[in-house]
Order: sequence, then structure tokens, then C-alpha cells
Amino acid sequence: MPRFYVNLNLRVADRDPALVSRHLDGGVAPELGLDPVLMDAKTPAWHADLARRLDEAGLARTLHLPFFDLQPGSADARIREASRDRLKAAMDTAQAYRPDRLVGHAAYNRFLYIRSFPDWAARAADTWAAVLSVWPGHPPLCLENTFETDPATVSGAVAALRERLPAGQAASVGACLDIGHWYSFAEGKSRDNLAAWIDALAPFLLHLHLHDNDGSFDQHLGPGQGEIPFEALFALLAARNLHPTVTFEPHSPAAFAAALAFTKRHQDYFGEE
Repeated sequence: MPRFYVNLNLRVADRDPALVSRHLDGGVAPELGLDPVLMDAKTPAWHADLARRLDEAGLARTLHLPFFDLQPGSADARIREASRDRLKAAMDTAQAYRPDRLVGHAAYNRFLYIRSFPDWAARAADTWAAVLSVWPGHPPLCLENTFETDPATVSGAVAALRERLPAGQAASVGACLDIGHWYSFAEGKSRDNLAAWIDALAPFLLHLHLHDNDGSFDQHLGPGQGEIPFEALFALLAARNLHPTVTFEPHSPAAFAAALAFTKRHQDYFGEE
């Protein structure tokens, strides 16, 4: 398994095939972004063909499940049903790609559920358990922080899902720390609480999303193009003997180049296992 991947949004790549070629020709393992618009537009044969091309290039891959408007822990049963059905369909599609990891958003909304987190977590766990049942041999699912400001809500969502799964399957679920979301949406720049996030997620941490910003918004720059303290991140991981895999999430050619350059400067972490 490679130590890093770089995001490849499939809907954007369908409009611009050069993005797929950039991965294939450069030998860059992708994290495939699967969204509902693309899912409704493409047939299983389209996905099978792309999976074949990745196989022929010898590229492993991870897969980001859809997240637009999905609320696995919603108090509204109809919203939960729609979220579950979309994610189940995504799991069917994901199987064609045989990814090393699955990433999904935890999607906790503190404005709605700050007084009822245990109930929200239980509902989310039921939804995700139903989704995972579609693919009994699925790779690890990593729940990612997005707008959450307290790491305990993300670790709590993972813990609730692990408790909900049958015995022996708990290890198939973990956490994905998105460093860009922490720095901007969770106000990491001003709170300076990265160690607290690492400690809260440490028992579950399987994967990282790395991209940069200046703290004002989720800009998806390449590492070094913003202000995120990546050296501090790696020091915290090393001190805790944590070695999660990594997906870089650049949203421009310059950010893509910066991400690859970053891996070359940190071969101690990003070399092949």
C-alpha cells in the first residue's frame, strides 16, 4: 500500500480527462472522489473501465464517498433514509475500484445536535452500519472531520459505529483527520489545538487529508502555500507512534505540484512501506 494518494474528483476528471492522465502517466495513486451527480450520470461500465485503466497502470487507490447534503445522524427519518440509500449505492460503485480506504464525512452539526450528541451518534452509527453491510469485505472506512470544532464529536462518532458493528469488525472503521478543515473550519489557527485533535483521534486514526490554507477558509492549497504547521503535525504523529496513510487534496495545478514536492522533502514519511 502506498503511503500517499492525491485526490481525483471523478466528476471534474470526466470533464477534463487530462486529470486522469496526470495520475496514470505520473504514477500517482488517486483518491477517487465519488459524488451524487456523477453517480447518476455514469453506468457501472464507466466505472469498470476506469478501474481497469488504474489497474493497468499499477495504481492503488482510495475512494471518497459522496457527502453533498447527506446527514447519516439526522433526527428526520426520511433524511436518514435518503442518506443511507445514497451511501449504499456508493458502496456498490466503490466495490468496482477495490480501494485501500473509504472516506466518509462524519457530518455532525453542532447547531442542531449540541444537546443530543449521544442520540445523533447512535443514529449515525445505525446508518453507517447499514451502509457497510452492502459490502461485507469492505476496506476500512475513515470518518472525516469537516465543520466539527470539537474532536470528541468525530472520535465519538467512530466509537459509536465500532460499538454498533458485529464483534470482530470494529477495526474496519477509523478516523480521517483533515488538517485543512481543522485549521480553517475548526479555527485551528487561532485555537492552536492540534495536539488535542491528535490525542482525541489517536485511538482511531487511520488516514489524513493534507492541504494548506491561511486559516480564513478551506482553500485546498499545496503544503507550504499556506500557514498550516505541517512540521508540528509530523512531530506529534511521531511522538505518538502514529503512521496514518495520507491523501493530498490540491485544487489547482500549482497545489498538485506543491504536494508532490512536499512528499519528496519528507521521504522518511512518504516512502513506500
